[in-house]
Amino acid sequence: MQRTSSEPLDLLETAVEIARRAADTAARMRAEAVSSTIDTKSTDTDVVTAADRAVERQIAEELRTLRPGDALLGEEYGSAGEGAAVRWIVDPIDGTVNYLYGLPQYAVSIAAEVDGVVLAGVVRNAATGDEWTASRGGGAFHDGRPIRGSRQTVLAQALVGTGFGYDAARRTHQAAVLSGLLPHVRDIRRFGAASLDLCFAAEGLIDAYYEKGLNPWDHAAGGLVAREAGLTVAGLDGAEPGLPMVIAAPPALFGPLHDRLSALDAAGGA
Repeated sequence: MQRTSSEPLDLLETAVEIARRAADTAARMRAEAVSSTIDTKSTDTDVVTAADRAVERQIAEELRTLRPGDALLGEEYGSAGEGAAVRWIVDPIDGTVNYLYGLPQYAVSIAAEVDGVVLAGVVRNAATGDEWTASRGGGAFHDGRPIRGSRQTVLAQALVGTGFGYDAARRTHQAAVLSGLLPHVRDIRRFGAASLDLCFAAEGLIDAYYEKGLNPWDHAAGGLVAREAGLTVAGLDGAEPGLPMVIAAPPALFGPLHDRLSALDAAGGA
């Protein structure tokens, strides 16, 4: 049956249904070693598996069946249905290098955006079955349990997550930023999947997170989970979160982390 509602909880219900099936496909395909078919994107380091594409096709087909009038923005196949009020933002497998190596941090991420505002999002770890969900104004949840961000208020005691791009020049700049930040925080973690990083910050498994170079599919769903868990999610110097920078942190940590990253020109470089 086709669905037309643009209410946040209705959109979330659709996202969750599709994400669960997509995560099952991703896990099955890895178990069957289908991921041996590899090509590259921008560099040899950025691997894209056959499963990545197959999972996005599955998600797109299900959305076309359930909500044929909606638009779609996916990592692998780009945009479809431009001009629709509802747009689905999809990362079929966030953390493809982890997926390739069998590390248990890779996720299906699906968000629903209405007139440019993300109203619903789900991030499902395909390796573990953990699921984070959020709807605008409705809170954030991990497997149905309400979550809130860290209560840490001191940057020097904060465990901070981040990630790195695939281009060598960008990595060089990010390494310099990391070197400048590290003396001012408790420690750094790098899990390899931005959507999961944002969800980990949303429930206080890490205190904050930042990264340069994230596309909408990397942070749309996880960013909503983080916001609904009480975190501030933004870019640098008043900018919206996006390619130059995404920072997610509790309000008490956001300012100090933001100012340190701004001083380090974290949004600069390649």
